Amino acid sequence: MSNSARTPGDITRRQMLRRLGMTVLAAGPGAGLLSACAVGGPSASSAAPTATASGGAVSAANPFGVAADAPLEVVIFKGGLGDGYALEVHEPLYNKKFPQAKIKHVATQQIAQTLQPRFAGGDVPDMIANSGTNLMDNGALQQEGQLLDLTELWDAPSVDDPSKKVRDTVAPGTVESGYIDGKPYLMNYVFSAYGLWYDSALFQEKGWTPPKTFAEFKTFAETAKAAGITPFAYAGKNAAYYAYWMILISAAKIEGNQLLIDVDNLADGVWQRESMKQSAAAWAEIGKYMDKSFEGLIHTEVQLRQNQGKVALYPSGSWLENEQKSQTPEGFKYALAPTPSVTAADKMPYEAIRATAGEAYIVPAKGKNPKGGLEYLRIMLSKEGARGFTEKSGNITVVTGAADGLELSPGNASVNAAQSAAGENIVTYSSFENWYKEFETELRKQTNALMFGRISADEFCAKMQAAADKTKADSSITKQNRTV
Repeated sequence: MSNSARTPGDITRRQMLRRLGMTVLAAGPGAGLLSACAVGGPSASSAAPTATASGGAVSAANPFGVAADAPLEVVIFKGGLGDGYALEVHEPLYNKKFPQAKIKHVATQQIAQTLQPRFAGGDVPDMIANSGTNLMDNGALQQEGQLLDLTELWDAPSVDDPSKKVRDTVAPGTVESGYIDGKPYLMNYVFSAYGLWYDSALFQEKGWTPPKTFAEFKTFAETAKAAGITPFAYAGKNAAYYAYWMILISAAKIEGNQLLIDVDNLADGVWQRESMKQSAAAWAEIGKYMDKSFEGLIHTEVQLRQNQGKVALYPSGSWLENEQKSQTPEGFKYALAPTPSVTAADKMPYEAIRATAGEAYIVPAKGKNPKGGLEYLRIMLSKEGARGFTEKSGNITVVTGAADGLELSPGNASVNAAQSAAGENIVTYSSFENWYKEFETELRKQTNALMFGRISADEFCAKMQAAADKTKADSSITKQNRTV
């Protein structure tokens, strides 16, 4: 597919900021758990250390040649994962290796607003957890030459076993989930499962079970409503993507994963397919049970209502339990249910779930210490770094075996059970969120319009097809191509 003719030097400061999407909302995490394919790279064995231009020495222990005294700046999105994992695990591990290095830690919930003037002025940090509602557009960053290609990271020797490359120590599909334009620019770190979250203690008390079909969903909705509980809700103000995740997952379960590949590739007519219309119509029916006020709420407000027993089913990912830990009352037990089947002929069973490597970490190409940024990510991908992350954040990482032996919370135990039940029936979703920011913002807008009853499923699909066509026709946007 065609790429933009622009080069990083061709754009003005104003154009760069617009294309980075600093002034509009962006997507939450999400890229499909794809089949892994190894890529050749440098050997993990160590020859005599060689001095790099920055003064570091390359070895198996220091594969990027980090200068021992080079300062490192880390910017962390302080959302559901917090920033304790960085302050108390990863940064100390980096300083243990490079005790002379001074680490500057910046924590914020406003990634784009915090970093906008710095990217414009050429003063960027060395590693960024680019996440949250106000994240930067990774696709635009890559297109403008602002992201470092992480191939060197994935081909480096792992911290735990230098005979293995880092890429061989993570879950299949992790490396590929961070691809932009055919190369890995994102290090997706958190292994997440997505679906409908509920309080298993409340459901047990009421004698309820999560619905397995949309017919059951509507029956359940009437029962919950009669009990004074909102059957399903999400936050329209800042988390409409939580709802469109469900629409796309259901559509993929109807048709198969090829649908989502076609969505990513802006395939002609993909939003007008019967699977998309059926899914949108099914979810619009459930939206009728939401009070209109939910469109003006943010995610933490809706999540608090669920903790108070006022919302039954909430669409989210497996970070939810940790995000709400300070608000969760005693006895509340998070559990995950798959999205219900839309038709009896769905290609994927009810048990199918979306499971992905998410939460993107990036290394700016023009930082003062990009080698240090790479090493910081390599430390994150060690078993000690990953295990510490799980202990601090309550979320499982992509590092194979890092969580072995840890006592799992109710939510994580439920994720494990859901993954076991799903087997190979995994929804491999989706990359457009990282590639096409303006399109994703339009999808949020139209999802709210659908779910709060302002447009029909057919109108939703027509509007999104028009947005996809507009994106595809815009020669200023670099087009990506996903094959698996």
